[in-house]
Amino acid sequence: MTNRSHRIFIGALLVLAAPALLARPVIVFFGDSLTVGYGVEPEPAYPALVQEIIDATGVDAQVVNAGLSGETTAAGLRRVDWILSRPIDIFVLALGGNDALRGIPVDETKRNLEGILRKVAARYPDVRLIVAGMESPPNMGETFADAFRAVFPEVAQTHNTLLIPFLLEGVGGEKSLNLPDGIHPNPEGHRLVAENVWIVLEPVVTAAK
Repeated sequence: MTNRSHRIFIGALLVLAAPALLARPVIVFFGDSLTVGYGVEPEPAYPALVQEIIDATGVDAQVVNAGLSGETTAAGLRRVDWILSRPIDIFVLALGGNDALRGIPVDETKRNLEGILRKVAARYPDVRLIVAGMESPPNMGETFADAFRAVFPEVAQTHNTLLIPFLLEGVGGEKSLNLPDGIHPNPEGHRLVAENVWIVLEPVVTAAK
């Protein structure tokens, strides 16, 4: 874990452990380096940009960035219990990218995602769940890519969650919107990711007021 990732993770835990402020809805983004905002500091990553959008609309809701760089779905399944120490109103599951990069079997990714959702729903039955779809890199091959892509809508349907079809829609593969590594969005890319998220999140946040 990098020092920055550690600071963000500890910060998320402190926010989750703080007293509730006027029953302000809490939105947790549970993800990996894409959620952390790898490589864009001091510019904000997409969860902070979603908070800016929320603030601009006048909705009183709090975004918590619970991302951790390098996280796989298996690691997320182990870590999620830490996040559940504080009431959560909306939980956005944005893991899976590192599974694809490592070629982890698709069935294993699916089981882990479902395990995370079950834990969250068991702890907070009234939570609103959102799954963010991911894509695999081209070098993994078409068969793997198709199977991996299908996991997210299948999980969303099985667990009755909302679905962001592809978190990096319009950003993935676009050189001008990514860092030189071709994987992580640059600041402009994060703004587009925030817009992708807000399309699905807006009605949920409005209903949670």
